[in-house]
Formats: sequence, C-alpha cells, structure tokens
Amino acid sequence: MRKPLVAALFALVIAGAGAAPAVAAPAPEAPASVSSAAASTRTAAAPTLQAVTFAGTVSLSNCSGSVIRFPNSASTDPALVLTNGHCLETGFPEPGEVIVGQSSSRTFGLLNSAGTRVATLRASKVAYSTMTDTDITIYQLTSTYATILSNYGISPLTLADTHPVAGTAITVASGYWKRYYSCNIDGFVYRLKEGDWTWKDSVRYTSACQTIGGTSGSPVIDQSTNKVVAVNNTGNEDGATCTENNPCEVDASGNVTVRKGINYAQETYQIPACFTTGNQLNLSASACTLPKP
Repeated sequence: MRKPLVAALFALVIAGAGAAPAVAAPAPEAPASVSSAAASTRTAAAPTLQAVTFAGTVSLSNCSGSVIRFPNSASTDPALVLTNGHCLETGFPEPGEVIVGQSSSRTFGLLNSAGTRVATLRASKVAYSTMTDTDITIYQLTSTYATILSNYGISPLTLADTHPVAGTAITVASGYWKRYYSCNIDGFVYRLKEGDWTWKDSVRYTSACQTIGGTSGSPVIDQSTNKVVAVNNTGNEDGATCTENNPCEVDASGNVTVRKGINYAQETYQIPACFTTGNQLNLSASACTLPKP
C-alpha cells in the first residue's frame, strides 16, 4: 500500500509485470494506454449498458480515481471524485481517524473514453476520508455534473447501492496509467489487515487483475452494468503477513491467510446512504454505516 511508484516501476523492470501494491507516490505524467475500448457517452441519469471505457475516470498526482454520482444525484449537484483514503494529499488518515469537510484545492485530470485528458477539475473540499473499515476519499468539486457534461461531454460513473456478487466480471480502470485490468470478483474478505489498518468485507480479485503502483483509487466497474462496485486499493506483494504492502486475510474465527500476488478493493455500495440531497454528506442518516469522526 505504501510502496512509492518509483520503487514499483523498478520492481517491474527487474521482475516483470508481477503484482505490486496499488499505492503510488507523486510521479510524472502516465504513459499511453495499453488497451482500448469503444467510446461511450454517459448522461447524469443512470447510464445505458455500454463497454467499460476511461470516460469519467481521473488521474491524480499519485493515484487514480473517478467522477462519481449516486443513484439519486441530480445534474445540478456538485460533482464528486472517489479515490482511496491513502491517496489523500495531506497523508494517510490514522487508524480510527475520519476527516470531514477539510479544505482542498486538489486538481484532477479528467479523461474521455479513449483515455485522453480533456480537462482539469478542481476540488473545493474533502467531503469524507478514512482508512478505517474502508479506504476511501471523496472530494467535492467546484463544478457540477451538468457543467462537466456541457463543457467536456463527460458524465459521471454511478455507484451501485447494492452489495457486489462473487463471480462478477469486473474492470479496474486506472486513470493514472490509462490502463484496464479485467478479471472477476473471487470472493470477500471478512477482515483485511495491512500494517496498522483493518478493512471490512473487502473484495478479493481473481489473479488476472495484477494491479500496480498508481492504480490506487481506480473504480472497479461491473462489466454488465457499468456501475462502480468497489475502489481498488492494495495487494500482497512479497507474501509477508499483515505488513505494509502485504495485507493478510483474517476470517471470523481469527484464522489468517496470506495470498501472495493477489489484489484487493474496498466496496462502495454503502456510500450512497451517507449522502443526501445536493450530494451533501449526512453521517447521521439512519442507513449510513460509514465510520464517523
């Protein structure tokens, strides 16, 4: 999780395209895409079924992310960007820490379906960020969905509000690398532990998704619905147990399993219940289960 991108690239040169943790330190502009898909057009309303593309994904200085909407979001709402908690520009949130309403002017490179950067979006604040139970940061932007669509022809990705299903075909779309990783949801992890952090009910990929440094925060997209079901965040690199860059699985009985080379994501279905009209955070909502400050 903490491995700098420079180190990740060095490891790939020496060892080939093996698994590496998903986090990345600030680095130069990402290289061209290694894959492509048919162009798609999304609207602020729920999208029709189309091939997964880069449209709506973003690149950060050190991570990937996506412009997201909730099922009930309106086109006039301030747009939101989803990435990892460990991608927060002010550093990793501590275990138990929840950040709400923190000022931010961070910028994001907005990509079109082909992976071409078409605009720079700017945050107005960190709406929510934590690495407790999950690993997410949600930025509120200075632009609305309608403005982004009008100016750049890009609509947001929709977060599913139901639990993902094992066996689902997924694509991890990295805006940083402009690269896709396609595989299936292998299953769910009761507790995923890495260093000082513990995440609940994490998504485990099948081995085909060999995500690397810089893919942290990438949307995990259900190929059949085009909805975001998780956010990519880590993987076990060296086979070590529960250390940084080497998360371990812990079941309900406390049994520990290590899966070297396997990568993981954090579910996002619980997020919409914590936002109300106007995309405003409401951690007191009855159905909201996200950690609170």
